[in-house]
Amino acid sequence: MKRTAGQDRSITQKWRPATQAVRGGTWRSEMGETSEALFLTSGFTYDDAATVAARFAGEAEGMTYSRLQNPTVQMLEERIALMEGAEACRTQATGMAAMTTALLCQLSAGDHIVAAKAAFGSCRWLVDNLLPRFGITGTTIDASDNAAWEAAIRPNTKVFFFESPANPTMDIVDLEFVCALAKRHGITTVVDNAFATAALQRPMDFGADVVAYSATKMMDGQGRVMAGAVCGSAEWINNVLLPFQRNTGPNIAAFNAWVVHKGLETLDLRIHRQSENALKVASFVEARVPRLLYPFLPSHPQYELARKQMKAGGTIFSFHLDGGLKQAHAVLDALQLIDISNNIGDSRSLMCHPASTTHYGVGPETRADMGVGEGMLRLNVGLEDPDDLIEDLDQALRAAGL
Repeated sequence: MKRTAGQDRSITQKWRPATQAVRGGTWRSEMGETSEALFLTSGFTYDDAATVAARFAGEAEGMTYSRLQNPTVQMLEERIALMEGAEACRTQATGMAAMTTALLCQLSAGDHIVAAKAAFGSCRWLVDNLLPRFGITGTTIDASDNAAWEAAIRPNTKVFFFESPANPTMDIVDLEFVCALAKRHGITTVVDNAFATAALQRPMDFGADVVAYSATKMMDGQGRVMAGAVCGSAEWINNVLLPFQRNTGPNIAAFNAWVVHKGLETLDLRIHRQSENALKVASFVEARVPRLLYPFLPSHPQYELARKQMKAGGTIFSFHLDGGLKQAHAVLDALQLIDISNNIGDSRSLMCHPASTTHYGVGPETRADMGVGEGMLRLNVGLEDPDDLIEDLDQALRAAGL
């Protein structure tokens, strides 16, 4: 395997994001294939014993075992790092494997974490339930309140952890302020950028230390495979994250890595078209419901900040109904085109009731703290004609008495 012409990092870093998404991290075998090769192998062979010893000792380059390196996986990691503006990336089996790895690799008993209270249900569960088992305390705050971040810092605070936009409340975090605050106090920022991706927002441009992803979502973009990724400096990835990942094994499968690698080629096209669709559909729905949250609508409380940080509003919006669970389920049951599904990032439009799906496991008190009510619905807008989606939502809202 060898990198294609132009894969020197000094050259690829100069490419624009759309080019990096198609050309970055491309290796070719002696066959000269145009589409990146898929290496379905658990292990590798060596010409002699000295070679394998040198590789395991880190004295020679080369593959040793697919839990440590795999050509297909490494191509994906190089591409994501380029797109993110990061020095290095390591991929994981799922988005939650990425979040768990990004936190546990750097936290120890006695440490403290400050986290956004509005987050994906499993991310909130990590902070509230898993980390305390290891003697790691956490404080959850309104992440849109800059003063709350500074007020929550303790002498033993090691990590700031948040999503922007948040799932499903669409809260926006002031990346520049929070990352600068963290740096002044020697705190590592871990940003879940799954709702935006590097195509719409690059947290490292605003000072973030670590960016984590569920690559299952927009990076794959067609609801096919599970994947996760963590980006950071080469020093942090190699010396902090990698020892944890190497010895605990949350690694992505080569086939899944290949699928995501190919998905990245169309990410820029997909997410901008879906964002256009989402803005149009959200504008229609907003006139029919008590409250709707979409970052690029003027009604969003952090509209100006969102426009400062993001290139577009993303593919997702949430809205609240006064009729609670009964009315929310009535809307879902009346859908004819849009699918009921808890996934996001798919090219198909998907809607779910977070309180009974993605956030069910955190319990009613935590859901109330997060702002996830019984009348909330979340919609991932896909690549269908937006007028067809509007017609479907129109009849579903009418069926639910709206």
